[in-house]
Amino acid sequence: MSSDKDTSSTGYAPPAPSTKIFSDAAVDSSVDFVAALDIGTSSCRIIVFNSKGEACGSAQAEFEQIFPKPGGGWHEHHPMEIYDQTMRCVEALAEEAPSLFVKDRLKGVGITNMRETTVVWNAKTGKPYYNALVWDDVRTADIVKRMEGSDGIDRFRDITGLPLSTYFSATKMRWLIENVPDLQRDLKDKDGEGLNVRFGTIDTWMIYLLTEGTYVTDITNASRTLLMNLKTRNWDEKLIGAFFGDLVDFPTATALPKIISSSEVIAPCHSGALKGTPIAGVLGDQQAALFGQAAVRPGEAKCTFGTGAFLMMNTGTECVPSTHGLLTTPAYQLGRNADVVFALEGSVSHAGSVIQWLRDKLQIIQSAPESESLAASVPNNEGLYFVPAFAGLFAPYWRSDARGCLVGMTAGHHRGHVCRASLEASAYQARELLEAMENDCEGTNLTSLKVDGGMSMNNLLMQFQADILNRNVVRPKISETTALGAAFAAGLATGVWTSTDEIVAIWSESKVWKPSMPEAEKEKYWSAWKKAIVKSFDSNFF
Repeated sequence: MSSDKDTSSTGYAPPAPSTKIFSDAAVDSSVDFVAALDIGTSSCRIIVFNSKGEACGSAQAEFEQIFPKPGGGWHEHHPMEIYDQTMRCVEALAEEAPSLFVKDRLKGVGITNMRETTVVWNAKTGKPYYNALVWDDVRTADIVKRMEGSDGIDRFRDITGLPLSTYFSATKMRWLIENVPDLQRDLKDKDGEGLNVRFGTIDTWMIYLLTEGTYVTDITNASRTLLMNLKTRNWDEKLIGAFFGDLVDFPTATALPKIISSSEVIAPCHSGALKGTPIAGVLGDQQAALFGQAAVRPGEAKCTFGTGAFLMMNTGTECVPSTHGLLTTPAYQLGRNADVVFALEGSVSHAGSVIQWLRDKLQIIQSAPESESLAASVPNNEGLYFVPAFAGLFAPYWRSDARGCLVGMTAGHHRGHVCRASLEASAYQARELLEAMENDCEGTNLTSLKVDGGMSMNNLLMQFQADILNRNVVRPKISETTALGAAFAAGLATGVWTSTDEIVAIWSESKVWKPSMPEAEKEKYWSAWKKAIVKSFDSNFF
């Protein structure tokens, strides 16, 4: 399928994929391969791994970021462009390295995706009713307020493990039903067009197109909708009624996908270089990163520094409720009859995207790596703190009214200080999440934190992270942990790997940062950060 979207009106032309071949890893003809499709917030990619866990080749391409109300926090994607760009990556890599796509050696495909981003389409026409609403879109703030009632944001937490927030899919689904006339009309035609309405997160959308009609989602993505019951691991009709009952008689059986495990053979791909290869693993991006970090034992944790920052800790088969602002979420389920492994998660909306903002909006840097050299040009932040609450604050505060602010600015500060404050903000927020986790899991004291994502390559930030946490920070040898986690899930389902023990054996560390900051200095920074956070809360000061 290809998009009929006209990009000429905006002047946007989708960029061609960039490919990379790791010939040393691909040369061994005795190993099998697993492909991972990794759909992020700003780009999509395919990475093919061999059974040693080594990346053999990759292709990546960006897709358009749509902001219909600049400054208003609205964020959209063209659903068909995400699919088209992903398939362009597949074909580009297949053309560059056809040996990676030999059918008897490419055993399976794993999918990992930005979570919560919501698409709705018509099964008969195959066309979306509206653009995808991205996970960090905040247009549903009024819906959240209306739904809180007397219980506040924790109204559904005991069922879902989540607070009410613009972050999750159900509020986006309600906005679409309220604001897209064709969608509302079709849903009300419950015996006709209503049966053709399909809602889904990006994993569901991609699987539907890749397989020409298989309509499923895995447990990790389903749990991020605010519509799945953590105990039954299925859609909850009371929640569905609470969100949509006053609008439409919601057709759950047809308009929501079947919930499956994270690791099972789903269906073969129907076209292109992946034709005949089964999709066999699905994980939301942060769960995939946890699995790719081989954090399969209770108490192990990772932090992904990507567009946002996401700290997740494995809690085993125990579903631990949070009283400190975190999310209780499935980490993975390795087979439809396997036990569900749970996790606690803390989410920060803006981390790497802050560096993009410095580059694209403020234009004080020309490239992301420049932020590190500029930050290193000053010995410390000299009292400047940046709270990047561009889409409110997620965990542990859940304040949709918060807004970004620079605190403590003087005439002596320059762009080096702004870059340093921007990087340090991610480290401060990670500490807040880690402290909340340890409070929720009394007796747990993490001695180290595994890290991944683009910002984990920033050595200045990682050293500051170790200092402000007073714990070792560990970066793995295989840095593509999100894609690797999806590959592991697909490889387990297709026999490339037989157990998590094999996955643990593949993982190894690349670099360790040890804390070296004096205690008094660390606490001075921390105290000032906590004051800066409070300054972001009042978004109505104007």
